[in-house]
Amino acid sequence: MECKDYTPFSSPSSSSSPTHLHSPSSFNPSPSLPPPPPVVLSPCAACKILRRRCVEKCVLAPYFPPTEPYKFTIAHRVFGASNIIKFLQELPESQRADAVSSMVYEANARIRDPVYGCAGAICHLQKQVSELQAQLAKAQAELVTSQCQQRNLIALICMEMTQSQEPILQQQVQMMDTTCFLDDSTWEPLEE
Repeated sequence: MECKDYTPFSSPSSSSSPTHLHSPSSFNPSPSLPPPPPVVLSPCAACKILRRRCVEKCVLAPYFPPTEPYKFTIAHRVFGASNIIKFLQELPESQRADAVSSMVYEANARIRDPVYGCAGAICHLQKQVSELQAQLAKAQAELVTSQCQQRNLIALICMEMTQSQEPILQQQVQMMDTTCFLDDSTWEPLEE
């Protein structure tokens, strides 16, 4: 609300000197404080789209703000405004925000897939999960098989190494035994 011809010090009946009221010395408005702008409340997106007056206690206003008109447009296209209003009025206020986000999600899914809606997306995701679980089971089985093969290979290599080293060790032991007897330095002379 804008005020025109505002004179704070006089009223039309008590005006004795009109020149005194408009003189720069008596009226000094503060340049740093402009008058407050008029408050204009924007209707919610639902009321704007439905072209109706948005009342103070509009059921749709908290959930369909004027900055997000696409939410109401999508939900309205699938469910209809009266059904959305009835549905929200039946719910307690604590559950309404979740209900609106669910309705918008379901409406998006229904627009993308008119036949199955969210159920189509759920079936698709369940199919992906089962395929991935089968791939995981197959990969785990291959991992167990390769681990068993690795253990068997290591055991075989260790067994071959011990078998191939046994004759060499036996030869070394025999050579040490015979060289020990033949070496003169190992014998001490007899003292008489």
